[in-house]
Amino acid sequence: MFMDTLHISLGVVVFLVALALIFDFMNGFHDSANSIATVVSTGVLKPQHAVIMAAVFNFIAFYVLPHTVAASIGKGIIEASVVDQYVVFGALAGAIIWNVVTWYFGIPSSSSHALMGGLIGAAVAKAGVGALLSAKILQTVAFIFIAPMIGFALGSTLMLIVSWLFYRSSPAKVDRWFRRLQLVSAASYSLGHGGNDAQKTMGIIWLLLIASGYLKADDDLPGWVGYSCFAAIALGTLFGGWRIVKTMGQKLAKLKPVGGFCAETAGAITLFSATAMGIPVSTTHTITGAITGASSTARASSVRWGVAGNIVWAWIFTIPASAFMAAIAWWVGTKIM
Repeated sequence: MFMDTLHISLGVVVFLVALALIFDFMNGFHDSANSIATVVSTGVLKPQHAVIMAAVFNFIAFYVLPHTVAASIGKGIIEASVVDQYVVFGALAGAIIWNVVTWYFGIPSSSSHALMGGLIGAAVAKAGVGALLSAKILQTVAFIFIAPMIGFALGSTLMLIVSWLFYRSSPAKVDRWFRRLQLVSAASYSLGHGGNDAQKTMGIIWLLLIASGYLKADDDLPGWVGYSCFAAIALGTLFGGWRIVKTMGQKLAKLKPVGGFCAETAGAITLFSATAMGIPVSTTHTITGAITGASSTARASSVRWGVAGNIVWAWIFTIPASAFMAAIAWWVGTKIM
């Protein structure tokens, strides 16, 4: 059970909510490449137009998709009784530091798993491994591998279906049609991205407000939290993470509009399904698998597997690395807050 109150001052709560929104902004900044890399690399949209569209659909997701992921993060990763201002600070600081490191080096790692690693590291630093709720953690870890596999399978299947349907059409006609359709697929993927990722920050703020006594465990999340989180991720997307766009849209595979459409549609279907089930998946992992699947149907050599391998290593290290940083941040927080 949650403690009735931890006597956290209003100033500390405001600071931590602001820090959570900074993480949410960085999530959008870091992951904007996921939403726009394909539509930019195929030349369908200019970068400035792509980020505006992605940001708008990130925010619209607040009204369209269920808020089940927020509950999973807020009540499913660590024991509620260990949550205090230091745990929240450590989790957010660890996730933010890892996001900055991976952004700087242009590595498309998962902000979602960085946040989960942050929660794990801070909670273990405070109370040991007994503070962890293994069921949801194991489910999320499993989807490190399942989400890109689903994306890969859907991306390659859609590409094969489209190739069969349009095999009599000229390349110019196919390109013309899918340059239009890719606008729909990119918007759909941005909708799924905002719907899954913004809710993770909502879950952290939910934890904080309940632990500090401002909400009860069975209270609904206030509307301002949702609006703030979706606005923050949309603004982050608007500013864009251009280093990662190059990795996702150019280094990993060369895409044409038809491939971009199949990859984005596969990613959107995966994200919509995961959000409906309340599973916090990585949008980065999902779109990487989808791009690889859509590209590999032409020939395996069209995918730069060395780049893909480096991305996978980043996936594997994200949770332990952010957990380690969060544990240090938790200790620092106990000394300065």
